Amino acid sequence: MKKFTRKLFLLFALSALPFMVQAQTGKVADSATPALNIPTVTLANGVKMPVLGFGTFTLTGDVGEKSVATALALGYRLIDTAAIYRNEEEIGAAIRKSGIDRASLFITTKLWQSDSGYEGTKRAFEASMKKLGVDYIDLYLIHWPRGDVRGSWRAMEELYKAGKIKAIGVSNFEPEQLAALIKTARIKPMVNQIEIHPFFQQKEAQQANEKLGIRVQAWSPFAQGRNNLFTNPVLAAIGKKHNKSVAQVTLRWLMQRGLSTIPRTSERSEMMENLDIFDFELDAADMQKISTLDLKTTLFPEWRKNITFPSD
Repeated sequence: MKKFTRKLFLLFALSALPFMVQAQTGKVADSATPALNIPTVTLANGVKMPVLGFGTFTLTGDVGEKSVATALALGYRLIDTAAIYRNEEEIGAAIRKSGIDRASLFITTKLWQSDSGYEGTKRAFEASMKKLGVDYIDLYLIHWPRGDVRGSWRAMEELYKAGKIKAIGVSNFEPEQLAALIKTARIKPMVNQIEIHPFFQQKEAQQANEKLGIRVQAWSPFAQGRNNLFTNPVLAAIGKKHNKSVAQVTLRWLMQRGLSTIPRTSERSEMMENLDIFDFELDAADMQKISTLDLKTTLFPEWRKNITFPSD
């Protein structure tokens, strides 16, 4: 009965979201986004990117296609994937079946290190577009600072100038690696997607990126539940204060830091829950309490090995 009541509450909350967002942003949902209009951030080139998107890491096969289809039906418009996720075809199928106007979507995919270099990047990009079934990508990222980064970036600059990519960026780049890339780049990265969650807050990295005019996007905002995030007493107490879940508190904390993020789930109720973050605000005391959770180190050391791009 308790589970049913929670689902009923979430359904009610979601139906009210367009009006909540209108009150927060002055915008109303358009006909292309019937569920809600998620606020956006503006990239250095003027492209607008939703602050809240849908991550797809590990969502493959039928589960991947159904999850993306559900997310789109609920109102998500930013879909994040990568070549290494091996689910671009499933995402493309979900997009086509949704009937949503391509211009209403924001699709991100990423270049894997084995395809780095000028020619490899060109081939990998065309392969990703074919699998996704689109004629342009909204945001294309170098997934990790490994391999021939400069060659890859030169190819991405050309694809951007040709109109095949609306915005280009990187992922998992340290400030020193960004500086090294910018030394030879003709176009600066517009986005840097990095690990940020309450246990690894990366405030200095955010400041360094923003000083360069680079938007920061948080991956794994829930740290995949590591360090018992979903039962953390600090986050739980803040959630109780606002009648929100730990997940909602975490996403709202990111929004109020000016960050966009891409939480992932295959559960419809959790997708809805993640959308319901625009009707409350954390106060200064809440933000300060969350700041005390920062361990100042990654919770994914296994992913951060062999960072080889030179910093000089």
